[in-house]
Amino acid sequence: MRRPFRRLAAVLCGAALLAAAACSATPAAQPGATGTIVVATAGEPDTLNPVLNYGVDGASLIFDGLVARDAGNQLVPALARELPSVSADGRTVTAKLRDGVVFHDGTPFTAADVVFTYQAVLDPKVDSTLRSDLDMLDTVTAPDPSTVVFTLKYAYAPFLQRLALGIVPAKALQEQDINKADFNRRPIGTGPYQVDSWTAGDRLVLRANERYFGGKPANQRVVVAFVPDDNVRAQRARAGEFDAVELAPKLAAGFDSVNGFRVERVSSADYRGVMLPMGNPVTGDVAVRKALNVGVDRAAMVDGILGGAGEPAFGPIPPSSPFADPAIAGKSGADQAAATALLDAAGWVPGGDGIRVKGGQRAAFTIMYPATDSLRKELALAVTADAKKLGIQVTPEGLTWDAITPRMKTDALVMGWGTPYDPDFISYKLFGSKFAGEAYFNPGFYNSAETDKALQDGRDHADTAARKDAYSRFQRQLAADVPWVFLTYLKHTYVVRDTVRGVQPRVEAHEHDVANSLWWNLHTWTKA
Repeated sequence: MRRPFRRLAAVLCGAALLAAAACSATPAAQPGATGTIVVATAGEPDTLNPVLNYGVDGASLIFDGLVARDAGNQLVPALARELPSVSADGRTVTAKLRDGVVFHDGTPFTAADVVFTYQAVLDPKVDSTLRSDLDMLDTVTAPDPSTVVFTLKYAYAPFLQRLALGIVPAKALQEQDINKADFNRRPIGTGPYQVDSWTAGDRLVLRANERYFGGKPANQRVVVAFVPDDNVRAQRARAGEFDAVELAPKLAAGFDSVNGFRVERVSSADYRGVMLPMGNPVTGDVAVRKALNVGVDRAAMVDGILGGAGEPAFGPIPPSSPFADPAIAGKSGADQAAATALLDAAGWVPGGDGIRVKGGQRAAFTIMYPATDSLRKELALAVTADAKKLGIQVTPEGLTWDAITPRMKTDALVMGWGTPYDPDFISYKLFGSKFAGEAYFNPGFYNSAETDKALQDGRDHADTAARKDAYSRFQRQLAADVPWVFLTYLKHTYVVRDTVRGVQPRVEAHEHDVANSLWWNLHTWTKA
């Protein structure tokens, strides 16, 4: 969920963040300074500790996993000297480690650090939402300093992808409360950059790791500016403060004709949709959910709100995935006749003011969205307008995340998630009933035995055909139940200075802030 990694910890007041973004001085090292790259993003992490959910899919700049992903999102060796081997029964995974790798403080990297990292995730005393991602992991051991053996409870097809998790040094965290460790803000990794400073609500400053096993970074410093408000971020970009900046599609399009900049439109598996809580008397009615699903105009949203930088969405598995079921796709435009027929049949009749009523209950509810997110605001307004044509009154409400969080069980919310990796990732927790109300997973308390079984089958089976069948059942059940109205898949849009070289866009996941964004290979960027 694109509440920039803020799932478990308290967040700063949105107004305070905005003030900090608008009033903070330009980073001391200007974009034109030799050896410094300045980027800007909407999201600020709660922590820089991979055990506590930072950069779990790799590309975190500060840490390395046993594996990484290349420009085509294919797995390649990282701290492992070759891709780990998998036994014939799929239950034993063995990784051989690179020699000579050291952490930022000079401590040698060994198999004991890998064991510590994964055991920490599994430790129930550690506040890691990753623990359920590793349900299949039985033991992790180090038979020698350069070998790690993972033993699984059952064969899990995408396990190698879970090995992109950044490795932390055991020496720095042993005998500590990981949830409160100073390490979480001043971490030590093996990655191309080490943390120089972190000013909450303002910026993260990184400096090059001269001993990086992958080669010395091409630039000496990286400044990541945290600017949550889209419009403020665009204004600061125009003022020349950033070498690269993440912007909403419409704001990015404004730079297409500005000399000195180029717009990167990056394909993603990142979707936006409206989460409809089951406990709300209106959205809890499946007829209302189905009517909204066919009554919204996705094509107009893609063209008008995204400026063409996206495509209609009908489910959580992107069309580019081999697991996508094309049978769930509906009409991209609104089908008002079908929507009104559904409402009529369910007993929602027009009232005197045009708003439908059933058993004394008006068809009226609120859609929340984060106030600083201009894209979600526009999507909320579009849904509001489409719903009105059906006799449903929607009230859009822009709020801080602190205000949104306690209301998710009863009020609809414009949400975002998505991954280009395995379909087990995210969906297992986002739609599984046992995760209902756990942070931002299944906040609407959707409960379907059929969905739960399909998701579990997809996780338990290693056979590709069996997994495809499971995820087809999952997508069709979601389409029948409509716990979300999926709206659009996005292209992530960035504005980059023409002087920057080495940018390599790749298909992105929903989370694309400090980690796993356009700057996944920032250590190789140069400036003319």
